[in-house]
Amino acid sequence: MIEVTPKAVGKIREAFVKHGVSEGGLRLGVLGGGCSGLSYQFKFDRQPRPTDNIFKFQDEKSGDPVNVYIDPKSMKFLDGMTLDWKDSLIQSGFAFENPHAKKSCGCGTSFSA
Repeated sequence: MIEVTPKAVGKIREAFVKHGVSEGGLRLGVLGGGCSGLSYQFKFDRQPRPTDNIFKFQDEKSGDPVNVYIDPKSMKFLDGMTLDWKDSLIQSGFAFENPHAKKSCGCGTSFSA
């Protein structure tokens, strides 16, 4: 199971609208690489793969659903994770609170498990 905060769901929905995505969802995954060994992957996908874990979240503003697709290999590293959106004076972006991350880099998009 993963959690996506209402603020992050809203930002995902905004990105869908900005890029003209009307169907499908956000593919969230883990790839080898990055400064800590593993990095998070984000991309739009028109439909889930047969073995994907599919999570549905409701955008509070529009009421539209937001789908998140995670493949089984990535799910091992993302299970229990919370995806949030943070705004600060220095930067704004998605923030990962991942219980499997033993160490992460300064940019927050790379981790080791």
